[in-house]
Formats: sequence, structure tokens, C-alpha cells
Amino acid sequence: MKNNLTARLNRIEGQVRGVKGMIEKEQYCDDVLNQIASIQSALHSVGRLLLEQHLKSCVLGRIEGGDKAVIDELLVTLGKLTR
Repeated sequence: MKNNLTARLNRIEGQVRGVKGMIEKEQYCDDVLNQIASIQSALHSVGRLLLEQHLKSCVLGRIEGGDKAVIDELLVTLGKLTR
């Protein structure tokens, strides 16, 4: 999972540098906006994968250990992710 997320983030980082270059070259705004939408989608995908892993490992483990506060923590995090 770590390698998968790292590879995805490296690609996103490259995309962001590419958008910066597009802006510096004053490329057509619609093309830049489309690239930004692609970056946002890729970031959302990374977030979903990480959330899934978090639920299956960290959250489940804490619930099984009797820690119910993790639910409130998770709800706050989900609120931030869905803004």
C-alpha cells in the first residue's frame, strides 16, 4: 500500500509541476483547468485508498480494543475530506 500511494503521489507531484509550467508558458486556460481537475481526481483517489486502509487497520483495531473515541475522530476526518 505504501509503495502504491507513494507512486501515485509522485505522479501527482509531476502533474502539479506540469500545471505550473503551463501557467508560466501562458497556455490556454481550459487546458490548465482540465489538468487541475485531473490532479484533484487523483488526490481524491489517494485519499479514498488511504481511508479504506485506515478503516480496515487502525480504526478496526482501536474499536476492537474498546476505543470508541475513534468514531468521533473518523467523523471529523470524513467531514474534512468531503468539503
